[in-house]
Amino acid sequence: KKTQNSESFNLVIMDGLPKCGANYVPLTPLTFLKRASMVYGNRTSVIYAGVRFTWQQTYDRCRRLASSLRSLNIVKNSVVSVLAPNIPATYEMHFAVPMAGAVLNTINTRLGAKNIATILRHSEAKVFFVDYQYVPLAREALRMLMAEYQESTVSESSSMPLVIVIDDIDSPTSIRLGELEYEQLIHHGNPGYVPDEIEDEWDPIALNYTSGTTSDPKGVVYSHRGAYLSTLSLILGWEMGSAPVYLWSLPMFHCNGWTFTWGVAARGGTNVCIRNTTAQEMYEAIAMHNVTHMCCAPIVFTILLEAQPHERREITTPVQILTGGAPPPAALLEKIERLGFHVVHAYGLTEATGPALVCEWQAKWNHLPAADQAKLKARQGISILTLADADVKDLKTMRSVPRDGKTMGEIVLRGSSIMKGYFKDEKATSKAFRDGWFVTGDMGVIHPDGYMEIKDRSKDVIISGGENISSVELESVLYQHPSVLEAAVVAMPHPRWGETPCAFVVLKKAENKVVKEADILAHCRGNLPGFMVPKKVQFVDELPKNPTGKVLKVQLRAKAMTLVVSDNSTKSTSKKSTYVKRDQTRYNNEPHEQILAMSRL
Repeated sequence: KKTQNSESFNLVIMDGLPKCGANYVPLTPLTFLKRASMVYGNRTSVIYAGVRFTWQQTYDRCRRLASSLRSLNIVKNSVVSVLAPNIPATYEMHFAVPMAGAVLNTINTRLGAKNIATILRHSEAKVFFVDYQYVPLAREALRMLMAEYQESTVSESSSMPLVIVIDDIDSPTSIRLGELEYEQLIHHGNPGYVPDEIEDEWDPIALNYTSGTTSDPKGVVYSHRGAYLSTLSLILGWEMGSAPVYLWSLPMFHCNGWTFTWGVAARGGTNVCIRNTTAQEMYEAIAMHNVTHMCCAPIVFTILLEAQPHERREITTPVQILTGGAPPPAALLEKIERLGFHVVHAYGLTEATGPALVCEWQAKWNHLPAADQAKLKARQGISILTLADADVKDLKTMRSVPRDGKTMGEIVLRGSSIMKGYFKDEKATSKAFRDGWFVTGDMGVIHPDGYMEIKDRSKDVIISGGENISSVELESVLYQHPSVLEAAVVAMPHPRWGETPCAFVVLKKAENKVVKEADILAHCRGNLPGFMVPKKVQFVDELPKNPTGKVLKVQLRAKAMTLVVSDNSTKSTSKKSTYVKRDQTRYNNEPHEQILAMSRL
């Protein structure tokens, strides 16, 4: 009885302890920048060509930009989109946009105009930042968006975003770019602007699209809490020390640079921004700035390995590389490490705020032959710290598969770094969350040591050069060709991109001798972004199917593995372009419905 009374007394005391501003503060990665400005104020924060900023300057610039956004009537949960490469402006917006209470939407620069228009419409972006290099692409996307609104009942004046062009900060153009320009917003912003405190860590901070290639894209919403915890997990799991020099070889539009946009600030590091991921630009940056860390898809390994002698620079100190995407072949890992790079393999997806599993290295593996080490590094690994759990399950029973490295199941995740949900898509959100788990759609195994390895992708996603390509989306385009009777798309090996789409096509009988591979490819190029176009079209009399009529893609994959594709990639150059001035009076000052949609997640 005395014990029961004591427990009840303690319970009352414990419950009576206050939760207040002194002992509870909502988690947000925005605190990393403020801290960096105070602790590392004079340390270099950003390097881009001849431009240098310190952390104090970066903090001031972000506050000025946030102030200007608020003056443009950006309110809580407004979406701000950006189409730009890895430049200082893109980095700064990862802090400035949420400082204004808004949600950042970084758009894949490799998408076509139609895809970008779809994202702008679905996100209801109120402001659209466009780098000068992508002005022609953005202009075409806006033209398509306006045409869509004219055909619908939606008022275009209340739906078209305000366009702001980003000039090259290192070598500004002398031409008139438009009514508003990025550096003008910085210049005219309030230097004394004090951002509102984040009241709810569950508020959205970013909106990233898993695919911009369909009429119904999935917009993944990140919370301040998820972004903060995921950032901490990755800098701890990767053992990123103080003052790293980080090379931006990974696009910032990929899961907000796998959260390292915020992570470099947390460690008081230096962001080395490059506009193009070429061998010469990467090698020069590594040598000139003593780069210590970088992230990339395995395609970057190939770019570095294929560099011409005049493009290479000697790597005097090891460069840490975190890679994801299609598992890199063991032979490729061996070659890249000989150059002075130390590779860690990770697995992730947009819904998990980037990397969710990391192949954490164990000291005992150091004694293994190089070939065996490379095989171990190609595995996806174990969960990051902010995941409560990661497992491989049989979805029919939701039981874990044996840890034998052979029994396949679906990889499932749960933890604070998982997305809030899909923007304006409750059905897809409910489907993705099952029995307290996020279902990834990727098939894998668990080895006896607890490390996971992907064996197949249940959703038939093809990972080409770090870009996810849905075979279903590509098939829908093939079926639009008037001569195509049936089509199926699978992954095939590619010497440069790791994987690439291979299309198996059944033609209508009358078209058998008329339609050639070039005709199908031309059709695809006219309807898809370049990276989604198949590198091989194989004409067949019929597709293999099971008794219920389902296409047996396992057989097609086996056949695709025997096919050979040559890498005839072409290089394109972009020139600075003028921007047609936009009528600012067409901008609507009222909040959009996405405020309610965001709050429901």
